Amino acid sequence: MPARILIVAGSDSGGGAGIQADIKTVTALGGYAATAITALTAQDTRGVHGVVPVDPAFVRQQMRVVIDDIGVDCVKTGMLHDAATIEAVAGVLEDLDGVPAVVDPVMVAKGGAPLLEADAIGALRSRLLPMAGVLTPNTPEAEALTGIGIADRASMERAGARLIDMGCEAVYLKGGHLPGTRIEDLLIAETGVETLTAERVETVHTHGTGCTLASAIATGLGQGLPLRSACVRAQAFVQAAIANAPGIGSGHGPTWHGHTVAPFDPSS
Repeated sequence: MPARILIVAGSDSGGGAGIQADIKTVTALGGYAATAITALTAQDTRGVHGVVPVDPAFVRQQMRVVIDDIGVDCVKTGMLHDAATIEAVAGVLEDLDGVPAVVDPVMVAKGGAPLLEADAIGALRSRLLPMAGVLTPNTPEAEALTGIGIADRASMERAGARLIDMGCEAVYLKGGHLPGTRIEDLLIAETGVETLTAERVETVHTHGTGCTLASAIATGLGQGLPLRSACVRAQAFVQAAIANAPGIGSGHGPTWHGHTVAPFDPSS
């Protein structure tokens, strides 16, 4: 049976990020993706043009019916939009004993549009961070959560340590916003800090990379991989997806999640 990954996130009508990127990633890595949609966005490669939130009670219902019937091996959260939705999701996660949660603290879209209401950051800190088996912020998100300015590796480590103190079991802190020809991500846990390095691909086609990374980690954990192995594979998957980006759209285009999937041949 494939690993069952429950994704709790918003829909991206452009298909590059959000639920759409999550489903593609989980499928490409051999998992089974189920979903609870938190918001609908009218979105393309140029930005977010509209957001319609889903009622938090219905988000909760989506999660519970999937868990009760299909089951779940790992939960991944993405765009949660507001404090009420965070509370609803946290209430379900509290009842999941032994199921890891990968929390991607989605706050701002690639084009700059806010995806989390400002007054919801406190709920994210107090309710979801203590439930995170892995938190996957980029540096601006880590700054917002910790209040620590991040300009280099040392400040990344300080912010990661603060997030661990706030209750996360581990933090995968993405370094792509910092300058340099190579990207240095940090995997931070109480046991120490490890650097995961990747070559920087010079391209504008990076829409949805955060969603993709978090879902790839969740798939690995759901499949029983150790944390480090899940993170190393996830980073490699994202790098290959960027390198094979199809060049769609006039703005920040999507990556290619299907790089692991062979074209279907009906004659075979």
